[in-house]
Amino acid sequence: MAFKPLHDRVLVRRVQSDEKTKGGLIIPDTAKEKPAEGEIVACGEGARKDSGELIAMSVKAGDRVLFGKWSGTEVTIEGEELLIMKESDILGIIA
Repeated sequence: MAFKPLHDRVLVRRVQSDEKTKGGLIIPDTAKEKPAEGEIVACGEGARKDSGELIAMSVKAGDRVLFGKWSGTEVTIEGEELLIMKESDILGIIA
């Protein structure tokens, strides 16, 4: 991919949600909520303190993460819809 986030930003690919409920009902696209789970595609180097010291990122490419419902900015890169968000918008890493 020809995109590298800067500073403390990450590039996230949303995971696809299930199209059926546990009871077997099919959920149409219009009724689906966008998932708040994704995979980190790329990370910046990290934020900097006022002194210039680098604060390392807590996440890395390949991590599965949870993020807030309204987090990030949607972008299309090479025909794929992705999110760019700050590391602080990530709620946690799924182990």
